[in-house]
This record gives sequence, structure tokens and C-alpha cells, in this order.
Amino acid sequence: MKKVFAIVFLIVCGRATAQLHAPAPFQTGDRVAFMGNSITEAGYYESYIWLYYMLHFPEKRITVFNVGIGGDRAENMYKRFDDDVLSKRPTVVCLTFGMNDSGYFEFLGPNPDSGARARVATSRHFFELLEPKLKALSGARKILISSSPYDETMKNPKNYFPKKSLAMEQITQFQEAAANENHWGFVDFFHPMTAITLREQQKDSAFTLTGDDRIHPGNAGHFVMAYLFLKAQGLGGRVVADISLDARTHQVQKQDNCSITGLTGSPADLHFNYLAASLPYPVDTVPRLWGNPRPQSGAVSLLPFYTEFNREMLRVNGLGDKTYELRMDGKPIGQWTGAQLGEGINLAMQTNTPEYEQAMSVLLLNEERMAVESKIRAYYWLQFDYFRDLNMMYKDDAAAMDSVNTAAAKRWDVASKRDNYRAARYPAVRQGWLKQMNTIIDDIYTINRPVTHSVELRELP
Repeated sequence: MKKVFAIVFLIVCGRATAQLHAPAPFQTGDRVAFMGNSITEAGYYESYIWLYYMLHFPEKRITVFNVGIGGDRAENMYKRFDDDVLSKRPTVVCLTFGMNDSGYFEFLGPNPDSGARARVATSRHFFELLEPKLKALSGARKILISSSPYDETMKNPKNYFPKKSLAMEQITQFQEAAANENHWGFVDFFHPMTAITLREQQKDSAFTLTGDDRIHPGNAGHFVMAYLFLKAQGLGGRVVADISLDARTHQVQKQDNCSITGLTGSPADLHFNYLAASLPYPVDTVPRLWGNPRPQSGAVSLLPFYTEFNREMLRVNGLGDKTYELRMDGKPIGQWTGAQLGEGINLAMQTNTPEYEQAMSVLLLNEERMAVESKIRAYYWLQFDYFRDLNMMYKDDAAAMDSVNTAAAKRWDVASKRDNYRAARYPAVRQGWLKQMNTIIDDIYTINRPVTHSVELRELP
């Protein structure tokens, strides 16, 4: 295991720094298609990215499409690109692959090194067939994303495929080179997530950003991916709000990304109105991916997320050496000393503020949207990964249903989609799902607008 750890460590440390094009932030009206494998199909990292835009840029409406299909390699993505991506009329295409391309049990068989080289070459071949399709989308921006890592170093006897990480590194290299050559954006998940994994495994050898399968990130892993994507877009450092007040002079010393009005009262009883331009980013504490108990909140200790992306700062100068209670809209939020308030408190970390609760409504509606979208993706999984080989794509008749029923007795992947397909094969049902999803998105972009809050800071006896 020490040898494996050393090899993976060298992958991270030996990476050459390329002159890459940072992906631009999404703009109002963008239609962003994330094409990938089961990690993308799970829906969470792109959903977390979209949630940031919903909350931080509430008036800049975008649309994000999950175009992931479980089990896909570059070959499959090349074959379904026209049907599955172009149909979305994207203005941005994000493409990621590599986990399946690099192989699995082949690493346990004869000639694993030569086999790995052949699989990497095959992956590159099909990417080079897909590349002209991407270039032909002259009106769309392209972003290549390296795969999240295979956790080769966790303490776990399951799914151990030695040197799989080396093959994934080689795929990452040609992805990075292609992005640089074509002046496309590039986001690296593979190296930073590997570095986090190695760092944390120094403290706990069982740590992983994936589940026991070493492959699929849990909610915490997806949140790390979203963080890396947003950071690559240059969005780090933007505040939810940054407020500095002087309680004695009633001077608003700073109001960044917000508006402060009606500052009155005394250091012992201060009142003002607060309207931010953004909402704080709530962090979900519920694990939502099967087989992985680490929730989104499990990534907070791994990243400077609050420092870089979730700062809703309130500083109040001129207070005495007392303890003060903060109320918002008449509701007690918390108690701090004058010194703590002078240093500044991050309201985004207070889960009981009215703006945090508003943001939670957005988060939960976004979860509902994603749940509906997953039904649609399950339908397309059957089309591309099952019916294509049978020349039955989009027939969706009784014979297709019978075929699924028969295959479900032998294949768990088909069985997992069977009940969904009973409904999804009817166009009216799929249209109903799309309407439901669009209604949820409309609701999100209605309730995500910040509102003015009445704030009171009162000295306690």
C-alpha cells in the first residue's frame, strides 16, 4: 500500500502546470449541458453549481442540463452527442470522461500495463472523433473536465484495481492538452481531489471522497467538485454581503453587495434595514446518495468554502464590553460580545436567519427539480445503453416493454430502470415531467430574490 500511495502522490506532485484557459462564469440565458458518465448522471455536482448561481446571481437565470449516462466512455458520448446534447441547444458544453474508459477488472488480468495503454488510446481515439462535433458548435463555449479520481489508496479491500489511477492520469493529460490547444476551458477534478484524499488519509486511512466502491463520489465529493468548478470560473472571493457599521456615529462604513438603510438607535439598541443582492449558500446535512453516508456538509472541513464563497459578514464597531443579541425580523439569531461583533460574524453560518431559511427553500426545490430530471435521465439511459444495441431506440412500444422486463431478470442496471420506464415510455408522461421541472425552475427564480430584513442589535443586561 505504501508503494501505491507513493505512485499516486507522484501523480499529484509531478503534474506539469499548463497555460490553461479559465472557463468564464455563466451568463444570463446560458444553457449549460454537463455530459458525462454515472457520476454526472447522479446529478449532484452540477446541481450544487447551479444552486450557487441561483443564490448568488438571483436575477441571472440560467438552465443546467444533466446529460450523464451511467457506464459511459468517450465512445458512448461520441455516439449519443447529437441526440442527447445538441437537442438541448446548449450555449455551454461541459464534457467529462475517464473513469470507465480506464477500465476496472482488466487491471487484475494478464498484461495490465499494455491493456491500460490500449484503453487510454481507445479513449483518445473516440474523443478525437467527438472533438470536431464540439468545434462545430461555434456559438457554444466548451469546458473539458477531468474525471473525479479513483481512490486507489483508501484502506478498503473492495474494488482494488492497481494502477488504474495512472491510466486516468494519462486521460487527464490529453484532455488538458486538447483544452489548451482549442482555447477551451478546463477544470481539473482529478488532481485536486486526489490531493485532498491523500492529505486526509494521512490522518485517517479509511477516509475517502467516494463510497466503498472507490469510484462514485458521495455528496461531499460532489460538493468538492462544485467548489473546484466555481473556483476555476473565478468566482471565489465574491461575498454574499459585507457590512461594517459604527454604532456610535451611525456611519455605514461598508455595504458590499448589499444596502443598509435606516441606521438608528444607540450602541445599546441599534436598528437598521438590510437588503443583500445574494442569498447565503445552505449546506445540506442529509446524505442523499446510496452507499455513501457522507453528506454535503462533510466537505466543509475539507475546503475553505465559507471563506471563499459564503461570506455574509456583519461588523459593528463602537460597542461596549458587553454581550449583545442579534434579532432579524423580530427573531433571535444569536448572542455575541462587542469584541466578536467588532471582529465580524459570518451570518451565512447561522442556519436560523430568515435569508438562510429562504435559501433552504431554494435548495429543497432544486432537489425536487433534480429528482424529476433523474426520471428523464433513466429513460435516456435505456435508449442509449440498452435499446441502441437492439435497434429499438425510441420505439417505446409493448415489445420494448417486454424486452425490458425480460432483461431485468438478468441485468440489475436494466432492472433499476424498469419501473420508471413503464411510465417514461409514454410521451405525455415525459412531457408532464418536463413541465413539472420547468414549473419548479420558475418557482425557484421567483423565491430566490433577496428581501429587506429588519435588524436589531440589543445589549443584554
